[in-house]
Amino acid sequence: MQVEKYKIEELNHQELAEHKRKLDFVSHNLPWLDDVMSKLQAFNVAIPSWALGTGGTRFGRFSGGGEPRSLEEKIEDVGVINALNKSSNSISLHIPWDIPDNAPAIKALAAQLGLHFDAVNSNTFQDQPNQKHSYKFGSLHLVDNAVRKQAIEHNIEVIKYGVQLDSKALSVWLSDGSNFPGQLNFRQAFQNTLESLQEIYTTLPDDWKMWIEYKPFEPNFYSTTIGDWGQSLLLANKLGAKASTLVDLGHHLPNTNIEQIVSLLLMEGKLAGFHFNDSKYGDDDLTVGSINPYQLFLIFNELVEGMDARGMTHATDIGWMIDASHNVKDPIEDLLQSVQAIKIAYAQALIVDKSALKSAQQNNDVTLAQEILQQAYRTDVRPLVAQASLLSGGALSPVNAYRNLQVRENLIKERGLKTVATGL
Repeated sequence: MQVEKYKIEELNHQELAEHKRKLDFVSHNLPWLDDVMSKLQAFNVAIPSWALGTGGTRFGRFSGGGEPRSLEEKIEDVGVINALNKSSNSISLHIPWDIPDNAPAIKALAAQLGLHFDAVNSNTFQDQPNQKHSYKFGSLHLVDNAVRKQAIEHNIEVIKYGVQLDSKALSVWLSDGSNFPGQLNFRQAFQNTLESLQEIYTTLPDDWKMWIEYKPFEPNFYSTTIGDWGQSLLLANKLGAKASTLVDLGHHLPNTNIEQIVSLLLMEGKLAGFHFNDSKYGDDDLTVGSINPYQLFLIFNELVEGMDARGMTHATDIGWMIDASHNVKDPIEDLLQSVQAIKIAYAQALIVDKSALKSAQQNNDVTLAQEILQQAYRTDVRPLVAQASLLSGGALSPVNAYRNLQVRENLIKERGLKTVATGL
């Protein structure tokens, strides 16, 4: 289904007076308001195709009904999200879950909805039907040359699909690792991974990037072959200028200082982008900003400072994507909430008084530095985010609009109650 613009405008009209009152209050003492608004309008977060259906755990999966039955319907759902928030104009595909059988038709559908394709993601952490060799013990790191070759060829195939869709990046996450001491030789596993990635890297088009993701545990619990940002960065540096490190917010051990990691990766010019989610215990894949909103703000503060220091364009010079699993919530509602949380943290970072913070840092004024950051964090910037959506033709309150327009109910009528999306 598609959301008609006039219906969004009608809902906005009902909220407009209250919105203007709140906007006037927050923007009163913000001298760089125009710059904040232009950056908020330009900022978009890619939606992953696998997040449009209900997720699950090893214990079960509970569909909410009306799930997209095909890649075309997943694109339509992203079109709904973007129509409501005007901040989700791209979709990221996971191959082979979402193979574009007719690339020109898929591109045309996406373009009709104002969408394009973000990074394409390979999958060597699952065995697929009719797959000759199993990834039970790993893929690119494995001692078995035949398995490694199969995984390499899969990644090259994913690149070819991406080229057909005008994507510009390959995202690689490996579950490779070990569950028990002595299961593998760490150095050989890392070297095998490097050699496999080098073979894939040589097939990248000139204007493409390779994004190397890391994770300290799961599904292997003794070691993972690309376990942290240092190992990912080491691989990226060995591969070359087109390779960089992808940060997933859930792929860290508890209490890791992610904001420091992104600052240093930016400094080195090796930050590929983000997979946004949130966590309480591990890789929980929860709604962005639902557990640690202050950490999210601190990460964005370092991102804004670091990107500005390098003269980078916030919206396009690194990749922004959600990577979450929605086990008990409506997936579209969850994605709308996540994008809002991301833009709120971004807006808070944009209103930090950078010159005052730098002065406090230079003078070792610890108290003042904390006050400056927390002043921005405690500011209710939701009216700024809402105004950016309004100016772009979206809804002032995307989740409320989604419910008022009864989108899920209509999807169930169109698709049925028992549909199940591809993916996790």
